[in-house]
Amino acid sequence: MDKPKVVLGVSGGIAAYKACELLRRLTESGHDVRVVPTASALHFVGAATWSALSGHPVSTEVWTDVHEVPHVRIGQHADLVVVAPATADMLAKAAHGLADDLLTNTLLTARCPVVFAPAMHTEMWEHPATQENVATLRRRGAVVIEPAVGRLTGADTGKGRLPDPDQIFEICRRMLARGAGARPDLAGRHVVVSAGGTREPLDPVRYLGNRSSGKQGYALARTAAARGARVTLIEANTGLPDPAGVDVVHVGTAVQLREAVLKAAADADAVVMAAAVADFRPAAYAEGKIKKKDGQEPAPVALVRNPDILAEISAERARPEQVVVGFAAETDDVLAHGRDKLRRKGCDLLVVNEVGERKTFGSEENEAVVLAADGVETPVPYGPKEALAETVWDLVAGRLTTTAGGDSDKSG
Repeated sequence: MDKPKVVLGVSGGIAAYKACELLRRLTESGHDVRVVPTASALHFVGAATWSALSGHPVSTEVWTDVHEVPHVRIGQHADLVVVAPATADMLAKAAHGLADDLLTNTLLTARCPVVFAPAMHTEMWEHPATQENVATLRRRGAVVIEPAVGRLTGADTGKGRLPDPDQIFEICRRMLARGAGARPDLAGRHVVVSAGGTREPLDPVRYLGNRSSGKQGYALARTAAARGARVTLIEANTGLPDPAGVDVVHVGTAVQLREAVLKAAADADAVVMAAAVADFRPAAYAEGKIKKKDGQEPAPVALVRNPDILAEISAERARPEQVVVGFAAETDDVLAHGRDKLRRKGCDLLVVNEVGERKTFGSEENEAVVLAADGVETPVPYGPKEALAETVWDLVAGRLTTTAGGDSDKSG
């Protein structure tokens, strides 16, 4: 079989050298990669490097080998185009359809999925012009990965760092795995995912918590980003590294999680509550460490109920067409308890799985049944958590498409 054809566009930022690692990952995993740099990019990494690593000639001009019509052919034959790094200038050109070199011509002629991995200073990323350009590209179906937070050029630190090349590669791999010509079905959508387990403090050193690792929530976030969504991940006590292309909000308690979810859900198309939220918290917080007293039993710990976030966002949706997904971790009578919870919470989908000390928690695999409010049940066999994530987003995307279609019929 022919190798999948990937175009790696490189624009003129200091992070261009990191694209060499992305190129290595793509070629070593069996992809045929054509590097198309801008003239500015060659100030950072020379054409000889790109040619040697890719095995293809490198040019920035539409006039090189003009008889082969490269400004059209490269984009036409690609299975995926990824631009890393994508500077503010490149995002602006792509959004406005400018075509003044080989890379921008390629972007105009490509009919395959396109990924942009931005890298620039924080002020440039946050500028309204850049944000408008990003929004335009996302509306058209391009995947624009959220930049990472970290050290930038010089002494500056902030949001604008190129995501780790391994993580960009994983997004590309997932997009290619969906099949040639498959469009990112969550492009232009904003989704909110919660992950991890809340901790309810008893005193400065103790808390009530649970065993949730957050790995399923992170798989949901990574998969949604690969399918084109703008992702807000609200994580509680996972200790996991922030996934590429995702805005991450760190919280600790159920009350903090509720506040973050309600804020993020205000403009979200879908909310997936994968976090294990504590049902109760201590009624009182001890300012100092609770001491053990010889010969005395500890005083009982009074508990109060935490807010029911899933029921709240299901009942009071920020927008009528918003899709809400819950998770139910059960230890017995799994489906019976799941069906009852789906009815009580009022969400659209409920992912039900059996948990225990040696089941699911901390594992890279999962097994579940996705229950829908309309009575449809979708079993997901034991396998990687990414597989369950794909199924969840398949079901969410189907509902978003149906809702959008209904709205357009009413207006037309």
